[in-house]
Amino acid sequence: MSTPVIAVAYHSGYGHTAVLAEAVRAGAADVGAQVRLIEVDKITEEQWAVLDASDAIVFGSPTYMGTASGAFHAFAEATSARWATQAWKDKLAAGFTNSGSKSGDKLHTLQFFQILAAQLGMHWVNLGLLPGWNSSTASEHDLNRLGVFLGAAAQTNVDEGPDAVHKADVATAEHLGRRVAETAETFLAGRAQAA
Repeated sequence: MSTPVIAVAYHSGYGHTAVLAEAVRAGAADVGAQVRLIEVDKITEEQWAVLDASDAIVFGSPTYMGTASGAFHAFAEATSARWATQAWKDKLAAGFTNSGSKSGDKLHTLQFFQILAAQLGMHWVNLGLLPGWNSSTASEHDLNRLGVFLGAAAQTNVDEGPDAVHKADVATAEHLGRRVAETAETFLAGRAQAA
């Protein structure tokens, strides 16, 4: 069976989202996937080729003013060349984000990623977790402590650095990486059997 190739295409303004990108990478690598981290504000032609050759692309950005960062939006617009040729059709996609507030309108950022993926003909992989921290016996240390279904969401206080990214949010991002890698394995096995 082929080893899934996964790219994590992300922007991180202050380092918090980079922590999550590394967690997604670690989770996918735990399953045996080959994973490349790509900072979209520094993307090279070689890295565009990595994205083109990937089985799955996980999008990541901080949530600024209710949406993905300007740097990520610039990357999204640059994917229009892939849209025109349907180069990413039938790849898997997923997403993660961080903001300073518990809500912070992170859902809108994840929906932006999902719509981008849909326009590119990709298949969206959701988080696949029940919400945590929503009962008297639950804890802020639960996976999916913010109760988001579409992707991995994190909250970090605006006056703290990347080392303050909540450990449960890091673990949730790792879970997303594993889920994407496992789903990619299933897709690759199905394609191999259909061939």
